[in-house]
Amino acid sequence: MKLPNGQHPIAPPAPATKTPATHSETGQPRPETMPLSARQQLDQLQLANRATILARVAEVINRQGAVNTEVLLDVRGKPLPVKADIGATELKPGDWVKIMRAGNELQLLGKLAATPEATITRALAQRMPWQQSLDSGLAKLVTALERGSLPDLKPGQLPAAPSPQPLPEAARQAIETLLARLPASQTLTPGAGSQTGMAQQMRQWIEESGLFAESRLVRTPSPTLPDLKLAIGRMITGLLAEQGGDTTMAFNRLTPLATPGLAQAPLQFPQPLAATPVTGSEPVSVGQTLRILAGMLNRITVNQLHSQILSARAGGDAAAPVSAMLLDLPWVTPQNEPRVAQLRMEHYKDREESSSKSRDARRAAVSEWRLNLAIDLELAGALNFEVSLRQQEVSARVWAEKQDTLKQVNEELPLLRRSLTNLGLDVTELECRRGSPSYPATKLEHRLVDTRA
Repeated sequence: MKLPNGQHPIAPPAPATKTPATHSETGQPRPETMPLSARQQLDQLQLANRATILARVAEVINRQGAVNTEVLLDVRGKPLPVKADIGATELKPGDWVKIMRAGNELQLLGKLAATPEATITRALAQRMPWQQSLDSGLAKLVTALERGSLPDLKPGQLPAAPSPQPLPEAARQAIETLLARLPASQTLTPGAGSQTGMAQQMRQWIEESGLFAESRLVRTPSPTLPDLKLAIGRMITGLLAEQGGDTTMAFNRLTPLATPGLAQAPLQFPQPLAATPVTGSEPVSVGQTLRILAGMLNRITVNQLHSQILSARAGGDAAAPVSAMLLDLPWVTPQNEPRVAQLRMEHYKDREESSSKSRDARRAAVSEWRLNLAIDLELAGALNFEVSLRQQEVSARVWAEKQDTLKQVNEELPLLRRSLTNLGLDVTELECRRGSPSYPATKLEHRLVDTRA
């Protein structure tokens, strides 16, 4: 790799003369206005001779008729244009390469293989802009279930006012089965958590959220498993079967419908809760329904990939969780209106204790579980729960948007304390605050060094 070296050579000092305002005392142009030579550029990067460094390919420029490829590298946060004869090595933007300084040139030592985190990041970035919130998507599916869907216009057909047609039976059954399994808000009453069977229902609610669809299929290879992601897949299959032709290719060509709020802050979790109730709309066409389902599928997949990103960073960041799970949990109101509860579960370990040389100390390493739940109830409004469990010690904090809800939660705190104590837990902190907590947003980045040993 050669750096462009067509710049003007550095001029020798000129005789002392009256210096114009735009020149230095030596009569030369100011250094910041002079183009830098290849050596100066490498020296500025503090890259010594025979030293190696990692760089990211920012852009590959293939000029017509050019023998070499022009590559723009990102080296230590600074752009560095080079002319490269890379041979059989295929470079594309985003690749990481190892280079070495040889005099005033750079030698390409090799391209780094894609790390699992980089692969996940790339897949996540592709789906982030095309997410459909599950509550609004389910509301439109309820409308399609009750009122049918409009036929798609064929090429050359003039728009008219066609009457809605019933959904295909397979898609209809998939929607009915899904809605029948969604929990209702009547079960979310104070003290219900201590009732027999409630813990198992919560476990089932989480298990069927779609986050674990692939792992459940591996254990039980049945496409009829009660699972949100698999149910969406069955709806898509039922709708495509009525259209005939190459259904898979037709679905892949669809542009998923996205929820604006998710596009503005795609990696904020939990997302700000909707200020207005989610309602259905007028019947849409089969094509529009498929685009809604594609966006919902992207939302679940983004949560899956986002969880993997957070877990993959545990080895390189002491503040990162060992494992993380981000879930959207749909539920329905007494009026059969879909809503979503957002759950964030993270597992942390005490790294100082777990890194001890003593085997007993490693076994005794303290783990901490943190749970964040965001939900918007009909009358109570937006509520956020923060729970931390460290061995037998538990602390909880509740955030309420409404003043009346804040008062009611404070009245229920003694019941919550007794319920936790009955489980054998030591309650260290329990309080309710007005407003809502703030959560950090995930930033996609490339980690060059794997610090896990």
